[in-house]
Amino acid sequence: MENKKVSKDRLKKIEESAVKLLSLMGSRAKVSVSSDKADQAVLINLETDEETGLLIGRQGETLTAIQTILGMIARKNFEEWVRIIVNVGDWREKQESRLKELATQTGLRAKETGEPQYLYNLAPNQRRIIHLTLSEDKELETESQGEGKERYLIVRKKSN
Repeated sequence: MENKKVSKDRLKKIEESAVKLLSLMGSRAKVSVSSDKADQAVLINLETDEETGLLIGRQGETLTAIQTILGMIARKNFEEWVRIIVNVGDWREKQESRLKELATQTGLRAKETGEPQYLYNLAPNQRRIIHLTLSEDKELETESQGEGKERYLIVRKKSN
């Protein structure tokens, strides 16, 4: 969705898709849909008391799967890619905060020891947050290596 505003009709259709998907999953979570401040993404928040862990899944895998499926449905409905971000409560904010802290600590360790630091078992969106967090540090560089589930992140001091 390149510089296009998210129409109310699209938001309504995406909300209907989310409600239907959750119903098929057997979930009773409440769905609220809005567009982000820049109007470049659709934000879907799922509210539930009993199903939080079920909807998030291990390391957010279920949440990411829901997000992917809704993105594919939106692409089919609108014949263009729509960025969709699904959240349960404030899980994504807490996750991002933890990842930024991990990035900071890993960066400090790389600077102090002079040795590359390796981070394993991160999802692509988690690696992205660490890359972006450390991109502001002129002394460090990050690099992803490996393939698929074996992909990992390297944080090291820049060589002069």
